[in-house]
Amino acid sequence: MTRDQRTMSDQLPTLWQNLLTHETSKPYWSTLQDFVAAERQVANVYPPLGATFRAFALTAPAEVRVVILGQDPYHSQDQANGLCFSVANGVKIPPSLRNIYKELHADCGIEPASNGDLTSWARQGVLLLNATLTVRQDGAGTHQGHGWEVFTDAVVRTLGASQSPIVFVLWGAFARNKNSLITQPKHTIIESVHPSPLSAHNGFFGSKPFSQINQALQANGSDPIDWQIPNQ
Repeated sequence: MTRDQRTMSDQLPTLWQNLLTHETSKPYWSTLQDFVAAERQVANVYPPLGATFRAFALTAPAEVRVVILGQDPYHSQDQANGLCFSVANGVKIPPSLRNIYKELHADCGIEPASNGDLTSWARQGVLLLNATLTVRQDGAGTHQGHGWEVFTDAVVRTLGASQSPIVFVLWGAFARNKNSLITQPKHTIIESVHPSPLSAHNGFFGSKPFSQINQALQANGSDPIDWQIPNQ
């Protein structure tokens, strides 16, 4: 295994490694690391190596209170920062995130943020998880089907069997197909169409997911999420 491959695997935080040993010891995991390392040798791959497991670094297993599922990282230059739907401060806010902010305003009265960095949500226990954790620049879906989905399904399945109540947010058909992985009846599942401009007007707008999340958290004796994105 090359130095780059070791570096990538080692970036999965220890607490998550311990929880997911049954996955990272399977042959596909090594094959996946080989694939991503080879891709990084010949193309720009996002997010950067150090941010591949950023969602896990910001939200430890025991701290997960909400899971929001995305599909692919953003594939344009400098967009992806390791959290689904999120971009680094200073990067133009993508259309789906703009729609998320619009619904947040309609739902909770929070004015749309001037930046798209959702780190503050992650630090409060919101696991912002993409199904595929890497992608080639300007190549949507290029790293699908190489093992990431097997790994992230295992993450959802493991959390979905947890005894601690978690709110799972499934936006769009791809995420809603993960419903069957969530087996513990203590959990809350919130579903709607995707916030993409192609579908948001067909049921995302008006779905009030953020107030529903906080109601579920409070019903389980947990603090609500402060959805306000700090100005940076």
